[in-house]
Amino acid sequence: MFTVQQILDAHAKTKTGADYPHYVQELKTLGVVKYDFEIESGKNIFFAQDGNSVVNVSTNSIYRIVSDDASPEQLRHIINIHQKGQTDFPTFCIQAAEAGVYKWTSDLIKMECVYYDKKGNEMYREAIPKV
Repeated sequence: MFTVQQILDAHAKTKTGADYPHYVQELKTLGVVKYDFEIESGKNIFFAQDGNSVVNVSTNSIYRIVSDDASPEQLRHIINIHQKGQTDFPTFCIQAAEAGVYKWTSDLIKMECVYYDKKGNEMYREAIPKV
């Protein structure tokens, strides 16, 4: 079973969205099959195949109140520039909150990420880029 420290070590190597596919591959190597991230709380829940999970709550102050007005179009733009390496993770979180993203779920088996608004509505679904 993976530990929070192993996940933090993998995340520390991720500087921009362009590094995300490598981060996902490292998580898969650790045994992570899915994870959720909540922007307002900074809470990450990482799930193993057997259903066990570990929780990490960031103490970083980047997390913002999520806008009530969900904008899938704005989110797609934010994702696009992040994947090109033009923003770091804190900036991505701030911009996603402004676009109304409450949380996202990354399924490392299906290799897709789904973004949700405060009401639990799906805003956008994308394939996780390959290495």
